[in-house]
Amino acid sequence: MSRASALLTIAAALLLGSPAWGADPLVVRIGYLTRAEEPRIPQTFLEPVSEDEGVQGARLAIVDNNTTGRFLNQRFDLVEVTVPEDGRVEDAVRDLAGQGVRLLVADLKEDALLAAAAAPEAADMLIFNTRAPDDDLRNERCRANLLHVTPSRRMQADALAQYLASRKWMNWLLVVGRTPQDAAYADAIRAAAKRYRAKIVEEKRWTFEDANRRVDTGHVTVQSEILTFTQGTEHDVLVVADEADGFGEYLLYQTWLPRPVVGTHGLVPTAWSRVHEQWGATQIHSRFERQAGRWMRPRDYTAWMAIRAVGEAATRTKAADPAALAAFVRGPDFTLPAFKGQGLTFRDWDGQLRQPVLLAGPRVLVSVSPQPGYLHQFSELDTLGDDRPESRCRNR
Repeated sequence: MSRASALLTIAAALLLGSPAWGADPLVVRIGYLTRAEEPRIPQTFLEPVSEDEGVQGARLAIVDNNTTGRFLNQRFDLVEVTVPEDGRVEDAVRDLAGQGVRLLVADLKEDALLAAAAAPEAADMLIFNTRAPDDDLRNERCRANLLHVTPSRRMQADALAQYLASRKWMNWLLVVGRTPQDAAYADAIRAAAKRYRAKIVEEKRWTFEDANRRVDTGHVTVQSEILTFTQGTEHDVLVVADEADGFGEYLLYQTWLPRPVVGTHGLVPTAWSRVHEQWGATQIHSRFERQAGRWMRPRDYTAWMAIRAVGEAATRTKAADPAALAAFVRGPDFTLPAFKGQGLTFRDWDGQLRQPVLLAGPRVLVSVSPQPGYLHQFSELDTLGDDRPESRCRNR
């Protein structure tokens, strides 16, 4: 360590308050719960197959928490649990509670997340949803012990719609895939179109079998299918709803009209992207890549934010009691620095983390929403997703 770095470290310790030498550290135990699943097969060999999404972000956040925690005589422990594909998440929650975990990061899809939150042992837990974007989790199916770190689909759709409206691309062709998740994404797009007075001039369902581009004739089949499929009503932009990543990548540069592709592919609204370099983001990219040997992905980033939220609460309160930390995270004095240009806070009406949403292309960050000019009486971030008057959450 250089002399300058050493002096900065000593100064930080003095500012934060040095611990009593020899005293046992205050221990904060944080659970990380996920379910085993088949890894997603990427569309191209340029993108590696990843079997550790989410947990790598949690591990990096624990390191970050402990870097500050050692000056306050605090220690953060991560308890990782992976439920088998056919296993019960309720059993895992019970086991974690038995180990003293009251703060839980849940990298789970909607049904598993709700099962975990409904477990009797979860009643006095604070659970951070770092994966499920489902809007009903923030509305009809909301729960008092859930906070949502990952942006909802409605937030993503609003972020995209604001940008399209700012460009005056108001006529949209919507292409929807076959899965329930694709349908849910399309619902969010329709709601955003209504909010920002865009017009979905035509909607089409993708019914083709997903072609294999790696065979000799795969690209020829795709080219001929998409050319005729995208003929129709004049439009400014093609919006694709393909969360399963089955066909959306094929639409780029293959359409009948020369139009931008946005949504789940092309220009993508997302919590995080490897092309994000603003507000110090290159620093966390570099540290994550050294640790994991790959780029940070949205699930890694949301897991990192959840654990850093606990770390920030512990730093501010100088406490380790889970109830005190949970109360501070929910309270008006909490803010989370997260490489997005401003402190982030949780909405009290649905537990959603307010945050800017990146609009990322494959190799460049195009924009960040909220877009300039979209004002709000409390926070411009509340122009993304369900605002307080729109919320249908009654269980908080």
